[in-house]
Amino acid sequence: MPDDLIFRPATQADLPAIIALLADDRLGRAREVLSDPPDSRYVSAFAAIQADANQLLAVAEQNGQVVGTLQLSFIPGLSHTGAWRGQIESVRITSSLRGQGAGQQLFAWALAQCKARGCQVVQLTTDRSREDAQRFYQRLGFVASHLGMKIQL
Repeated sequence: MPDDLIFRPATQADLPAIIALLADDRLGRAREVLSDPPDSRYVSAFAAIQADANQLLAVAEQNGQVVGTLQLSFIPGLSHTGAWRGQIESVRITSSLRGQGAGQQLFAWALAQCKARGCQVVQLTTDRSREDAQRFYQRLGFVASHLGMKIQL
């Protein structure tokens, strides 16, 4: 397990590395845009995330290099007597660190952030084709308790 990872909020300087992580798999290659400078849509999305107190785009850093990322959304709700939820999205660990515990450490950090914000539930979705990710989430204690649905607009 890597013992030299640092977890922190992302900065705009991290954006190219985050986009590269998002594009580093079969699904990401088909939907992400790698360019220098980053596509303006990423820059706009990053600014919106930074401006929203209920969003946290985070990175895992090792030896000054971004090696992982995820986005946390803190969602207020009325159900469950007004419980806050943490939503985890866009999780990626660089391929060279997969299977070595870096993802587990990133999730431990993310769950601590959710707990500190008063979240009573933490949820995530994953593409059905990401079977390795599903097994990883189950090992962490996540349960496939609901059926998620989406519509493309």
